[in-house]
Amino acid sequence: MALPPQLRAIQHYLRTAQEHEKRDPVVAYYCRLYAMQTGMKLDSKTPECRKFLVKLMDQLESMKKELGDNDSISQEVVGNAHIENYALKMFLYADNEDRQGRFHKNMIKSFYSSSLLLDVLCVFGELSEENVQHRKYARWKATYIHNCLKNGETPQAGPMGMDEDGEGDEYGAGGFSDHGASFRGGPSSGSFDQDQDQDQIQGPGPGIGFSPGPGSAPSGPPNTNYNNIHIPPGAHAPANTPAELPPPSEVVKPVPVPRSGPTVDPTLLQGQQKGVSLTADDFTKAQKLCKYAGSALQYEDVDTAVTNLQKALRLLTTGHE
Repeated sequence: MALPPQLRAIQHYLRTAQEHEKRDPVVAYYCRLYAMQTGMKLDSKTPECRKFLVKLMDQLESMKKELGDNDSISQEVVGNAHIENYALKMFLYADNEDRQGRFHKNMIKSFYSSSLLLDVLCVFGELSEENVQHRKYARWKATYIHNCLKNGETPQAGPMGMDEDGEGDEYGAGGFSDHGASFRGGPSSGSFDQDQDQDQIQGPGPGIGFSPGPGSAPSGPPNTNYNNIHIPPGAHAPANTPAELPPPSEVVKPVPVPRSGPTVDPTLLQGQQKGVSLTADDFTKAQKLCKYAGSALQYEDVDTAVTNLQKALRLLTTGHE
């Protein structure tokens, strides 16, 4: 079923869902959930939009049943941690490539995809200010680097400034196509060519595509300083984050580095201190910290896992983080 023109703003989230169908079904589920919620706000009254959104709801229900045993689906706090970790790891993959001056299609797409996944985090509530800045910077960087390469210019590597209005529109219009097409529009355009490749834009299921549209984007260094952008410790790109493997010349073989185990605070092993009274909010925070630890272990990130577990233990034993 073709995506109605009124819902074109959700096409990139549906595309991201399709790309993660097998790689990470949890990401696929929440991308479709965000697309459905956004689509309801855009147009849920016209027959074609209602039919499309009902089909998307049916697909979400089916996925929810299939993934029912997955904590990231059944527990919001776990799902929140899963999507946030994945988005920030994808961001850091692109940021590391950028800082090393390795500009290629995968890093541009990773920047842009991380901004889409940070949009998806909104299904769990309002974004933190930190993630708002990550999203803004990633979307701007993707457009800036793409335009530089397209114009035969060398992008400035690493953190740089950004215009205050460098954010994309409310639904992240602007897009990236990895089918030899292009990344156009982006942070400042928010427009699509509604006649181009219309037959590529399909409804839920295989065949979801998107076509970028014309528009202008920033081409030079902007004003606001983003050198102090913060990434959680231990974040790194998840396995097969890039859509395609970069050419052999871009592949840098990692050098094994001996690592010492993280230090564990022995006072945390003595149990809860007397007189400590925990609130429901404390239990929620502790649960979230444990889930962050579990998510870090998926990427063999021991230090981050131990740090979060110790925070949870400290909270449960002392009542303070």
